[in-house]
Amino acid sequence: MTKRENDSISLKNLMQSFIKKNNLSKGIQKIKVEEVWKELMGQGVTSYTQSIQLKNKTLIIRLSSSVLREELTHGKDKIIAMINKEMGEEVVSKLMLV
Repeated sequence: MTKRENDSISLKNLMQSFIKKNNLSKGIQKIKVEEVWKELMGQGVTSYTQSIQLKNKTLIIRLSSSVLREELTHGKDKIIAMINKEMGEEVVSKLMLV
């Protein structure tokens, strides 16, 4: 009987390699930033959120409430910092609330 090779690779490393090899990191960031927005902002803000887009490090949030848009405008820098911290890297450098 032949011996098995014992080159074990963690699933995390394997997935990261696959994502990098197939240039999927941008798409995965877009999906994850949506999840992070919903998690950080909670049900109240999420219920007024119509769309979330990430384009060239700019996070574009379309809101149905002008009052909420004005409230969130005052905390843009804090929101950007919280999202980047949750993502583990600088994914967002500008936040547009429309």
